[in-house]
Amino acid sequence: MPDWTYHTMFEPALSRLPAKAGREFIHKGMHRIASIPCGSKLIEYLGHTAPAKQLETEIFGLKIANPVGLSGKIDPLLSGTKAFSHLGMGFIEVGPVSWEPVEAGSPSFSDSKDHLVFPYHLESPGLKRTIDKLEKLKPFSKPIFIRIEKSGSLEQTCSLLNKLSAYGEAFIIEEPFSEEQRKSLKEAINGKPILCAYSVRRIDAAILELAVTESYIDGIVIDELGIDTGEGIEYPIEQAGLLAEQVSAIRQHSKVPVIVSGGIVEPKDALALYGAGVDLMMLSSGYVRTGPGLPKRINEGLLDQRTASPPVYDGWIWHWLFGLFMFLGGAAAMLVSMTLVLMPYDEAFLNLSREELMAINPNIYRFMQHDRMTVAGTMVSGGILYMQLARHGVRHGLQWAKRAIHFAGVLGFLGILLFIGFGYFDWLHGILWLILLPFFWKGYQASKNHSGHSSSRNRTNHQAWKQSLWGQLAFVSLGFALAAAGLVISTIGVNGVFVQTDIAYICMSPEQIASINERLIPVIAHDRAGLGSALISVGLLVLMLALWGFQEGQRWVWYTFLFGGLPAFGAAIIIHYVIGYTSFIHIFPAYVALLLFASGLIMSRKFFFYRL
Repeated sequence: MPDWTYHTMFEPALSRLPAKAGREFIHKGMHRIASIPCGSKLIEYLGHTAPAKQLETEIFGLKIANPVGLSGKIDPLLSGTKAFSHLGMGFIEVGPVSWEPVEAGSPSFSDSKDHLVFPYHLESPGLKRTIDKLEKLKPFSKPIFIRIEKSGSLEQTCSLLNKLSAYGEAFIIEEPFSEEQRKSLKEAINGKPILCAYSVRRIDAAILELAVTESYIDGIVIDELGIDTGEGIEYPIEQAGLLAEQVSAIRQHSKVPVIVSGGIVEPKDALALYGAGVDLMMLSSGYVRTGPGLPKRINEGLLDQRTASPPVYDGWIWHWLFGLFMFLGGAAAMLVSMTLVLMPYDEAFLNLSREELMAINPNIYRFMQHDRMTVAGTMVSGGILYMQLARHGVRHGLQWAKRAIHFAGVLGFLGILLFIGFGYFDWLHGILWLILLPFFWKGYQASKNHSGHSSSRNRTNHQAWKQSLWGQLAFVSLGFALAAAGLVISTIGVNGVFVQTDIAYICMSPEQIASINERLIPVIAHDRAGLGSALISVGLLVLMLALWGFQEGQRWVWYTFLFGGLPAFGAAIIIHYVIGYTSFIHIFPAYVALLLFASGLIMSRKFFFYRL
């Protein structure tokens, strides 16, 4: 569930439900998607949430993909844990685990909506249910840290640790056991890492001494500050400053690994903690308020701090030339559509001249002009998108830009198979594809191993960011709509060729057209196939650019949407008025797409042009 759906649709709707019902609806839905074959990979692929290799952290002998994890407070019943591992998290906390189930209510926002209030005893499914859940998670792609509930008894804690020892990579205890007792706890988990958790207000000289001696502990967890409201424990969301102070205090005395839990609501909070010396951080209340995109934004911010300037890779020019020749081919096709419409080989195949066709029924000729002009505009737009993705994405080794070009390009080439199926092969299209293929293949060979990730200078949840989520939703919807429209048009072309508004405009049934010249419908159908194929390819480019390219300050993305959209929309809408095909039902989808296009540009502009 990306931020552009969480903040625009799901959070406003689910906030009307009881807190637990809304939480479980989201978590269980995510879990179901992650549980279907390839579902987990789909979540990670669509969100492009996998962290950059540069963020990998080694701690306790464990390799953790990135330093951002999720607090057990967020998913106490483990109903969405399977999906959380694919949302940009490096590790997951489970617990606090208790012997018996605890059903003490669920967290809720305070009246001001700025803080989360948790029950005094956090929810827990109990030991047996927790083990059942963890068994089903095997194998799990991310390290699991298990927190143990306070029991007041060394024996009970040791027993809990022993039963859970096979399911966690590290264990967190909240009680101040002695050195000898901590030795027993380590034995209970077969020497696995054990971390001592303390509230941020309880870091005193004794704890600093413990950090220095590191006697039978492997790290310290600093928990966010909780305030007793009389109805529960309120966790103020913004605590990064206080937490950073305590991390700095520990760092003056010890290099013991330090994990912070909570206090992060924006990427800048995480970066401040990381700068203070924290090793790992767990998202808590801020994750609920800011949305599921927060881990990815933090990862991109961390990468931005570590990257002085983006690297430049050779070979991107091949994909750029691929886009350029597509642009030129579309421009040439547009010129033909405005003048000749029918090429000499079209006339030879039909055994019918342009003038003879117009004399029989000028609307057939204009209808073919309408299809060909729309294809041409879409090709011009596609060329611009390919060139921009190559120049600003593939050139810097960005994996998502490479994927967008390769995926859309392959589908575009496969579209030529539709032409063949209609009994009429457009040689101009064939020659264009033969020209384009070597450039695409050379670009593919040069970029296939690119694995770079986007960095981001976004640090806060400012108004431009919030507004851009609506713009992103508009562009994602536009990309999906264009690809779906292309699929529908291709399907219609394969089957009936015409829709009812086409027949009404032409004033002839398909049978009557075929009776004039049996080769007319194959030529028209091949145009429909070209339009459908082009829309699928360009729609996917728009969709992937919208899903993966929204980065603060990346003006080129906004300009790509703007200049990439104008030719397609201009050609598609204007030609209808030129030829008099102005049926509202027929043009209505284009108007809706234009509205999405304009809304996306308006709502995202401040974000793409934002200055720190």
